[in-house]
Amino acid sequence: CHAAQYGQGGFKLSVFGSELDQDREAIVRDRAQRRLSFVEPGESLFLKKPTMQVPHGGGKRLAAGSVDYEMLKAWIANGAPKPDAKAPEVTKVSVFPAKRLGGVGLKHQLRVDATYSDGSTRDVTAWAKYDSMDDGMLLVNGDGLVTVTGQGQAPVMVRFEGQAEISLFVIPYRESIELVGWTNNNFIDELASAKFKELGIDPSPLCDDATFIRRAFLDAIGQVPTVEETTAFVADTDPAKRTKLIDRLLGLTGDPKLDIYNDSYSAWWTLKWSDLLRNTSGRAEQGMWAMHNWLRTVFRENWGYDRMVREMVTAKGSVFSNGPANYFNVNNNPTEATEATVQLFLGVRMECAKCHHHPFEKYGQGDYYGFAAFFARVSNKSSEEFGAFGGESVVIVRNTGEVSHPKTGKVLKPTPLEGESVDHPLDRRIGLADWMTSKDNGMFARSIVNRYMGYLMGRGLVDPVDDMRSTNPPTNPPLMDALAKHFAESGFNLKQLMRTIMTSRLYQLDSQPTATNASDRRFYAYYRVKRLSAEALLDAIDRAAGTQTKFKNLPLGTKAIELPDAEYPDFFLNVFAKPKRASVCECERSPDENLAQALHTLNGDIIANKLADAKGRIATLLAFKSADGKPKAHEEIVRDLYLAALCRQPSDAEIAASQKFLEQAGSPKECYEDLLWALINSKQFLFVR
Repeated sequence: CHAAQYGQGGFKLSVFGSELDQDREAIVRDRAQRRLSFVEPGESLFLKKPTMQVPHGGGKRLAAGSVDYEMLKAWIANGAPKPDAKAPEVTKVSVFPAKRLGGVGLKHQLRVDATYSDGSTRDVTAWAKYDSMDDGMLLVNGDGLVTVTGQGQAPVMVRFEGQAEISLFVIPYRESIELVGWTNNNFIDELASAKFKELGIDPSPLCDDATFIRRAFLDAIGQVPTVEETTAFVADTDPAKRTKLIDRLLGLTGDPKLDIYNDSYSAWWTLKWSDLLRNTSGRAEQGMWAMHNWLRTVFRENWGYDRMVREMVTAKGSVFSNGPANYFNVNNNPTEATEATVQLFLGVRMECAKCHHHPFEKYGQGDYYGFAAFFARVSNKSSEEFGAFGGESVVIVRNTGEVSHPKTGKVLKPTPLEGESVDHPLDRRIGLADWMTSKDNGMFARSIVNRYMGYLMGRGLVDPVDDMRSTNPPTNPPLMDALAKHFAESGFNLKQLMRTIMTSRLYQLDSQPTATNASDRRFYAYYRVKRLSAEALLDAIDRAAGTQTKFKNLPLGTKAIELPDAEYPDFFLNVFAKPKRASVCECERSPDENLAQALHTLNGDIIANKLADAKGRIATLLAFKSADGKPKAHEEIVRDLYLAALCRQPSDAEIAASQKFLEQAGSPKECYEDLLWALINSKQFLFVR
């Protein structure tokens, strides 16, 4: 109550007691010292209200005569002194046990030790704060006694003096399982299977080839395979065909004749990163194009992720001629640059720490503004090279500029989130880039491998993918560590990271849960279906219908995934939640369906017109004549439509049903348009499975 923006009842305290000096002033000096009685400490409102000796809107928070009560009473009696400036500070907390296996009904008392800056430790179990991160599985009381009520894996968060840590409880669904038929393709499978055994979860079987090719195409390059590509892949008997397909999609074969998807790969991942980097024409169209084209080069040439990030965080010059300089055209002050940089490249959300100590993390205002000091000398100035109204700006680095702590006024040295302050004589950001992209900086690698696990597997090892903190641990810590190490050792190679994930058995599991793993939501026992993005969906509809969407001021044949800007006035993309690129958060692109989307796929003119297009797939199939003048048979057309839309052959039952539908339809054209409409509206089409 009292930590609200304006406090409560004229009494304002900091969030979770993170600002000790500020809180002491509020307790001791505000309202003419009315809250304390130094003559009769027990008569202090500061004690009488929380013990309910006088009415208190917050209820009883303290027991009269308790250890805490007597401690506070003694403090008042001693004149409510300030904390000793030389007293050691808490540097970390440790929770015991760090991990506990057990069963439903288990009760376990946690112990919490605080480590101080002088190296001493103290048992602070009685004063720590405890929160269950999954109330459906764990209950914890104010003394740290945990009661297990469900199965799975969940942490208890423990907080003390601005530090936070967790204790992880693992409660298996079943004991001693054998993963029948499971084989490890790489280290991902080894570590995933260890987690399955620990939790007693049986994974689903492998998906079929038709499902796999569609999944791999959409995940790697944002488009569905052609009828011919699907047919050839399914018919291929090579046991290594899935790995070879992944190499072709990622352009890793080394053969230019096989690496034919590199432009699509570049377009797809440029789209994803343009969303995160908020690249729009709202500031300057030429700058938007410069950033877009730079990203296309980054992904087409498979730059190391460290190089990509370094060029952005150290960029300067014209935003029209130097694409990455637009990073500071968007993040054009130290606080915006801080929040964007740590969230995008380190997976940490720092907004809270701008005003107060992060409630669930170790970072406070000193950390926030120390990081902001890296950007204190970065500035934008206008340029008239393209005329007074050309809109060009130039990112420059000045010789002066500092950041001060908003409460103490102390000038802060540029300091990364971990370690000592770093600087560089030419540009502070170079020191930041050196620290960020070091192979020894686990935060950098862990952040991006977690983000790509989220892209490819439907959920990151940490969820949300950009909220990595000690109190939001990965579901499989050894797998996170192994992926980060592998990625750094590969030279921060994003294509190799994708290859490692996609060639794993884990990625290739069926999306259908089984009776024994249906309750799993976090451990990848089955592939998590993902809704197609607006752009991928529109391109998939065009491929199924055999049509092309014409975008304003762009040549016919431009795919939706190739659009450089968020500002294109396309009704379909807007309905299906193409983001406005206003946030660095992945959450801006919502995966949830809404009524407008359902109505549009069911009744919208855009899809209806594509189905009826005179040059589209259905018209072409109906107009086809063989060498001897025969049209395509009904079954041939149905198979083509299923392959084009769902990347699979229809079942015998589906062919039989389509035959009845043809007999009842007004014409073959009407029959096939309705059939393709039904396929496009199916979950198999709208989702990556």
